[in-house]
Amino acid sequence: MNLSNTSKTLSLILVSGIDQLHFVSGVVGESCMNVTYTHQSICALKGSTVDISCFYTHPSWYNVTEVSWFNKWESGVTKDLSLNPEYVDRVENHRQTEKDSTLRITDLRESDSTEYKFRFTTDKARWGYSFPGTSLTVTGSQVEVTPKWRSEYKTLSCSTTCTLTDNPIYIWYKNGQHLDESTSPQYKDPVSSNYEDSYSCAVKGHEDLLSPAVCECLFINKGQIEIYCGTGRDWSSKCTFFHLTLPLYFKIN
Repeated sequence: MNLSNTSKTLSLILVSGIDQLHFVSGVVGESCMNVTYTHQSICALKGSTVDISCFYTHPSWYNVTEVSWFNKWESGVTKDLSLNPEYVDRVENHRQTEKDSTLRITDLRESDSTEYKFRFTTDKARWGYSFPGTSLTVTGSQVEVTPKWRSEYKTLSCSTTCTLTDNPIYIWYKNGQHLDESTSPQYKDPVSSNYEDSYSCAVKGHEDLLSPAVCECLFINKGQIEIYCGTGRDWSSKCTFFHLTLPLYFKIN
């Protein structure tokens, strides 16, 4: 048996036509169909673009008649993402060879978090929809502050709901100005608590996807609490706060 063109992956061996298919995991050869995904799982930032890729093979005497990506299926019927209203103008299919396919999704949303699969059909058989694909998790970023209680110094971490793919570099900003870069999501130095400064983070290559700023609160005047964040006491609706500094001072006219 010639094993020069074999691979170890989940594959489909054709027995006697489209209605009789057997699935094996192991060494497979020229009489098999298989799909191999570049990643089993991907974690990507909300608002960014992600590429989900795979390679597929089939017997040389088969002719491919249709290819598609999908994330929903029911009773063996799959729905092509390019026809899904939720993905209109946000998905593209790319290929570099006759045996690869890449699904590109732009402007990622948290609702895009799910499993994506590739399917191809030939004139003799179709790749099954029940095999595992690539799981995508879409996350935002936010600055996590510890400890939660009042203290003179705080530790900052650029937090996401999953571990970002491809070893990202984190960028830190103080009052909107570039402060530092690191492969660690935690800022290298403790920061002092004061209402003059705000901090935010981003991932290199996605600087436009800046996290909400964090800062302390300043309390003011005329019987109302006014909250300012950062140098110049500019109001920031995206700001989350370290803690309320005590005591509170009210000035009532």
